[in-house]
Amino acid sequence: MSETTDVAVVGAGPAGLATAHTLARAGRSVRVLEAADAVGGRMRTLREHGFLIDTGAEMLPPASAYPATWRLIRALGLDTDRGAVTRVRGALASWRGGRARPHTGRPLGLLTGAGLSPRARVDLLRLQVRLAGAAPDPEHPERSPLGARTLADLLRPYHPELRERLIGPLAAGFFGWDPERTAAAPFAAHLASAGSTARWCTYRDGMDTLARTLADRLDVATGHPVTGVAAGPGGVRLDSPAGPVTARAAVLAVPAPVAARLYPGGSRAERAYLDACEYAPMLRVSLVLDRPMAPVGVRGGFATLVPAAEDPLLNVVTADHNKHPGRVPKGRGLVSLVASPRGASELLDAPDEEVAARLTARAERLVPGLADHVDSVRVHRFRHGLPAAGPRALGARAAFVARPPSAVDYAGDWIALRPCSEGAVSSAATAAGRVLAFLDSTAATPVPIPREVR
Repeated sequence: MSETTDVAVVGAGPAGLATAHTLARAGRSVRVLEAADAVGGRMRTLREHGFLIDTGAEMLPPASAYPATWRLIRALGLDTDRGAVTRVRGALASWRGGRARPHTGRPLGLLTGAGLSPRARVDLLRLQVRLAGAAPDPEHPERSPLGARTLADLLRPYHPELRERLIGPLAAGFFGWDPERTAAAPFAAHLASAGSTARWCTYRDGMDTLARTLADRLDVATGHPVTGVAAGPGGVRLDSPAGPVTARAAVLAVPAPVAARLYPGGSRAERAYLDACEYAPMLRVSLVLDRPMAPVGVRGGFATLVPAAEDPLLNVVTADHNKHPGRVPKGRGLVSLVASPRGASELLDAPDEEVAARLTARAERLVPGLADHVDSVRVHRFRHGLPAAGPRALGARAAFVARPPSAVDYAGDWIALRPCSEGAVSSAATAAGRVLAFLDSTAATPVPIPREVR
């Protein structure tokens, strides 16, 4: 690198790339450093033999729920291709009584049941009315009237099926959250804003579509891990086996525990919040099949929730070939198995063969004969999978948000305790604004020329 870089961004997931995009549009020079060999982070898609294999399970609600994400989609021109972002038919079902019950998360589910008894459906409506009347701000869950109450506290007055058959499996399957330990406010905000699952969408060309499109317009170095970050009066130094980088400012778009390890020099408010941000591991197995298969009762649907009462280790089964027909070659199938929080904890460090065998065996009851049609297996594991929004993090967030701009900032879904792409993308605007304010305040400060990056 022969010229000064205004900002170095660590991490080429949606948060880091969206931050870099915003800074570049503001006229700043930006370089993104990514340890992996491809962009996308936890939203990466593998492309193998005509299959598009998502490493995660991101879904895309409408713009009213994900405004930052849809603004970025429009800014990148992805909305001009009518098929690039498409509706998912039968997005969510629930397993009960030996088959999948469709219409989970849709108004129609209140009539059909969607795996809930009549009394539980009445209480679901009561809960929805309550949340609609006092919906917390998704960007500021610490301001919620729910305070530090846990998700279990929120659900206690309602029919137990809401926790056992719907909210609990949702929180566990999509966020990796334990209702007894997770703060209610972030989940309530997300539930209230996400709306009906009937309007959920996906990216036709893989869940990394946004990341790849952003990366094509930016200076991104993959295979460039960062091992340490230090801020001084003349800039920020980022150490790496690939060679050090110096910039006027840096954004750490990595999980909170990784950011804390890379940059131990943050303020007291930063350190307190980073320390309070716990994570749930994520474990997912993708099965490439010789034919399309799905849980019993699913007809063209995508994801089936599996309550802990039905299986303690398996939480979600997705028929990825139903997500979009272009995900697999004609006549083939792709099914993914998402471990429950208990399953992820038990199997995270197990060999791939054991993980695949145990979860596939669990899924046989839902998808009879599944193991006989598996051609190949991919295991995806993330130790820092999803930010677990505990009451301690909620309590430390206000001071973190109020801290003054500095040379090192942060981006990621953990910023607002929202484990989704919207949380990541919305954090980018905040991080970019803070970095621009810092750069403007230090415009007259000389910055050393970075050493050549090999």
